[in-house]
Amino acid sequence: MLFKKILITCMLCLLTAGTVDSADIQPIKIGGLFAESGKVAFVGTASRLVAEMTLKEINDNGGILGRPVKMVVYDTESDPNVALRMARELVEKDDVLAIIGPTSTGSGMAIKKYTEEQGIPTIMTVGGDPVIAGGKFGPYTWTFKVPQRSSVAVRKIYQYLQSKGVSSVALLTATDGFGQDGLRHLKSLAGEYGMTVTAEETMDPQAMDFSAQAFKLSMAQPQAVIIWTIGPAGAVATKNFSNLPGEKPLLVQCHGQPGPKFLELAGQAAEGVVMPGTKIMAPGYLADDDPQKPVILKFIDDYTAQGYGKEFPLNTHSGYAFDAITLLKAGLEKAGTPERAALRDSLEQLQGVVGVSGVFSLTPEDHNGLGTDSMMVLEVKDGAYRPAE
Repeated sequence: MLFKKILITCMLCLLTAGTVDSADIQPIKIGGLFAESGKVAFVGTASRLVAEMTLKEINDNGGILGRPVKMVVYDTESDPNVALRMARELVEKDDVLAIIGPTSTGSGMAIKKYTEEQGIPTIMTVGGDPVIAGGKFGPYTWTFKVPQRSSVAVRKIYQYLQSKGVSSVALLTATDGFGQDGLRHLKSLAGEYGMTVTAEETMDPQAMDFSAQAFKLSMAQPQAVIIWTIGPAGAVATKNFSNLPGEKPLLVQCHGQPGPKFLELAGQAAEGVVMPGTKIMAPGYLADDDPQKPVILKFIDDYTAQGYGKEFPLNTHSGYAFDAITLLKAGLEKAGTPERAALRDSLEQLQGVVGVSGVFSLTPEDHNGLGTDSMMVLEVKDGAYRPAE
């Protein structure tokens, strides 16, 4: 009888110990800043969905370092001031280990000074370079980003134009932070590729007509016009150029534009337009030995299975949140501990991390880790994207 009581007691102790151990496994808490309303909501909401999809798969497979990952999400409303306020919430109220996002260059710059001062590893999904440019833009010790640098996209464009014998370009750039970042690199790198900038115009990315700018730029008779904006404005400008009389210059869009929405809005005017983009836009053309191919195809399958493509068709932005989470996971596994400084140190040492947007190899000087080989120049032909010839 005594033996039976002892045995039951021991079994209860083991069961209780197991329960306590499970309860003691605290999640790794991260923050997510996504513009789910406002002018870039079409990017932000899809990014949040992708981040949640990616984290679910990670958690279903044991989490990171044996711990589940929980993401606390806030909507930045496409407003830099709101983004800063939400970043403070994540750090001071939610006590997150790291932040994924925000979505736009302006919001990225708005939170950067704060997250740098607080020592929060932040993996942004913004297009512009200033967040990791250093110099007058401030230190980027704790700041990383997954989309290709604007300078890399500009180099890809100029390499392509140079190969086609183009030597004169005109520029139409948005007045927002992303557009002005593009303008800076388009002008500073032109000479390196033998390009002469014959004319420049700016555009309000919220406007719906750029006929005047198109006419002025065409009068300079450039061989190509580079349009640097995201969203519907790029398609509107494409139509404006298409409506001009006479011979028209080659139109080049930026790396933030490739996606079904551009084709839909620009219609027939999109034919022949070229732009740099991530490989997700033309997966059927990837070589079988391309390390990105299986990652991209699985991502597309998962995205499609979730039904996201109905409201948010796959575009060049679609994989950014996946890549940010992938880098976070690789950084934590390399660090071996969910500690901010250790994660930061590990992130800038990551080499050969395969994502949707490219194969990431970071350094202390380069907190992006992607080169021109991570992009392809796309051409619109018969209403679809394909590698430009």
